[in-house]
Amino acid sequence: MLSSAGRTFSYGRGTTAVAVLCALTLGLAAPAARAGSASPSPSAGQEARDAARFWTAERMADARPLDEVRTEPSGTAQPGSAVARRPQGTLFKGTRLVGTFFGSDGPRGTTWHCTGSVIDTRARNVVLTAAHCALNMKSDYIFVPKFVKGAAPDQQPYGIFHIQRVFIDPRYTPDRGSTTTKKISSDLDTAFARVSANQHGKSLQDAVGGGLTFTRPSGYTQRHVTVVGYPSHRHNSAGRAVKCTVPTKQLRGYRQLSMTCGGYYGGVSGSPWITDYKDDARTGHVIGNLGGYNGGGNDANVDYISYATAFGADAANLLGYAVADQAPPADLPPYRGLKGTLPGGAARWRKAALTASGDYTGDRHGDLLVVWSDGGVTLHPGDGRGGFQAEKRLRQANSTWTHARTVTGGSFAGGNRSGLLVRWSDGEVTLYPEPGPSGLGREIRMATPGSAWKNAVQFTAGRFRDGQGTDLLVRRSDGAVVLYSGVGTGGFGTATQLVAANGTWTKASLLTGGDFGGAAGRDLLVRWADGALDTYTDTSAAGLGTKSRMRGPNGMWQHAQVMTAGGFRHDGSGDDLIVRWSDGETTLYADTGTKALGTEYTLVHPGT
Repeated sequence: MLSSAGRTFSYGRGTTAVAVLCALTLGLAAPAARAGSASPSPSAGQEARDAARFWTAERMADARPLDEVRTEPSGTAQPGSAVARRPQGTLFKGTRLVGTFFGSDGPRGTTWHCTGSVIDTRARNVVLTAAHCALNMKSDYIFVPKFVKGAAPDQQPYGIFHIQRVFIDPRYTPDRGSTTTKKISSDLDTAFARVSANQHGKSLQDAVGGGLTFTRPSGYTQRHVTVVGYPSHRHNSAGRAVKCTVPTKQLRGYRQLSMTCGGYYGGVSGSPWITDYKDDARTGHVIGNLGGYNGGGNDANVDYISYATAFGADAANLLGYAVADQAPPADLPPYRGLKGTLPGGAARWRKAALTASGDYTGDRHGDLLVVWSDGGVTLHPGDGRGGFQAEKRLRQANSTWTHARTVTGGSFAGGNRSGLLVRWSDGEVTLYPEPGPSGLGREIRMATPGSAWKNAVQFTAGRFRDGQGTDLLVRRSDGAVVLYSGVGTGGFGTATQLVAANGTWTKASLLTGGDFGGAAGRDLLVRWADGALDTYTDTSAAGLGTKSRMRGPNGMWQHAQVMTAGGFRHDGSGDDLIVRWSDGETTLYADTGTKALGTEYTLVHPGT
């Protein structure tokens, strides 16, 4: 593990020092090419040219794997035995989007170290590998796509690329004295590296002609996944790549994939798991990298069992930091694996019928209140960092609360805790002024059964009246949108119609108030029936405010079933959006703005 804020990579006289940042140290690195930068500068490729003077064909040929070498299967494979029937990887000349790393800091000299692959990004210089590989990149590392043993740097198919900076999730915590772990943080064994131009001045993607698309897997069970890597010298004297196309399954208890195929010895860590692989293709979809539990192998460390991290929000966020050339923040929510940040799995959260945000404990942290399909009501106190403390049961399952149709939280009673407003199926509306960990508290009737409030399909609270008091924005069944200013224990205040009855707003499937534009809780976010997302900033009695399109019509957001916004990640700012999806997955988008969703964190993992 790096012990300093950064290390200098240099090759002889006249080179430019380049600081390498490991996210675990959160140090400062020297500026690198920013994402989306223009064509390479006149000095582009100088780092690779300097490296090429050191990395002769002989030095690369003599390099040995630094990652652990797996063992041979025990016993001799007899015809018809399980070992004989096991798929076996095929050695081949390699493919343009996969390569290996070299460094000079190994215990026996030069190091042939792990596998990497080219990721398609606007930065055009990002390589995927495993975190336990990147932790060892302490000095003059280079990446060589489609490595050819015996060829000098100028004879490598696409040249060599100097590693400038590596990015690792700071929550990846290897065991003491090791770079790997069998603990739950092994789910985060993914890393990205930014590289400089090759010795010819070409960016990585320009040189190889493409890149793999970072993709979240649809599930752990995949029929055909191809894993490409570079096995150790002892089992691969010609220095060739290995490939194997096999089905995958879940590594039980982890957010990881598992495959069975022989020939994956030390050196293959970081290998991409590609769902649509073709030899020497310029594109493809990668869903994970070889690594994870025990560095990607089972307890026996045999060559034929391999694991991979299954990409999710954590890896997607890490890639975003690499593309932007920014270190991940130090205050990420704790990683709890498949247990998630919220208790229970996706099967349970599919039954979360309604949610409301607010400060229900009085500690100035955003809390989440949930009404379940069986009528149960729970409170999930927030910790102010996007995580949640132990669940509090406010109501056991009952028939009454199955009739709750829409809920919202707000400071209706003017105290230091939020209240809960509920519209019931018969049109009654009730207010719980100060629900808390010990229960919902007293109930105030705001509208009688059979009232016109039966037509209030959705409502959300906010400070729409110049940021003062608590107001209520209501979408009615006929598409009318009405703002009630000054809602409290004494009534609904003053009603102002913002939008007359119309067909468009009947298609507003979900809405929530928040502080997306920095206007002190005066903004509105709408999810439409076609999956589109719009924000309205500075909503007030004068109108809905300025409309911004966040997402166009799409299939994914049609699966958003419940959403609420609050100050879950950073206290006081109500711009953190929580969404419960149709499969039970629940996510938090921290610091959501008017035109873009914020950083995504998984609170409940799918398939759990």
